[in-house]
Amino acid sequence: MIADRIRAMTGLHWLALFGAILAAWSALFLMALPADLRDAGTVYGADFWASLCVVTPDAEGFLRILSMWMLMSTAMMAPTALPAFATYDDLAKSASGADFGQLVVGYLSVWIGFSVLAAGLQMALFLGGAVSVFGDSRSDLLSAVLLAGAGLYQFSPLKDSCLSKCRMPLMFFMQHWDEGAPRNGVRLGLTCLGCCWALMLLGFVGGVMNIAFMGLATLVMVLEKLPDIGRWVTRPLGVLLLGGAGFVAFGAL
Repeated sequence: MIADRIRAMTGLHWLALFGAILAAWSALFLMALPADLRDAGTVYGADFWASLCVVTPDAEGFLRILSMWMLMSTAMMAPTALPAFATYDDLAKSASGADFGQLVVGYLSVWIGFSVLAAGLQMALFLGGAVSVFGDSRSDLLSAVLLAGAGLYQFSPLKDSCLSKCRMPLMFFMQHWDEGAPRNGVRLGLTCLGCCWALMLLGFVGGVMNIAFMGLATLVMVLEKLPDIGRWVTRPLGVLLLGGAGFVAFGAL
């Protein structure tokens, strides 16, 4: 079964898999946005894609960026949740009351809520002139604050708690199994959100529409949740983010 195949993957397999995904996303980014067009702030391709990606200060613009955040959250979080989904699938074989579909719906509901908040934040920043129509920061101060916030969060007890649950999904589900599939899905979604929200918001620094940057963020979030590798990623990443915040802040002086 798929669950068995997922469980059999080692850290090296995950590195190879998501390294390949990152390479593919990077290639798509280079194909879709040549350097000269990126400098000009122009989207290459059909007018439909340009209109979908560009924010306008109206309700239609909000719905566009909400759709984008929902798609991006799904694409970025689904790979990180695969081990937990596989664990639930294994448990469901020998337990009553398990419903994988309800688990996924509960999980996605959390990220839909996050997408609404992120889209609202992007719209507010856009109207305030802090980010461009493509969602990347125009303010060194904003970039420094986001980098520093994400860096400090890497050392927080809440981050550690959420990561520990993501790294041990079997214990997580056994502890809350009696609550039912929908609530387990919501709990899993909130746990993933607790792990990743600060890193997701760095899209405003690297560019929400920058496929290469978001692909890199996805790879980092996946590595953090691997039991044997994650502990070597979380705090060093925090140091790098804080260093980046200092560098950006110093450059703004």
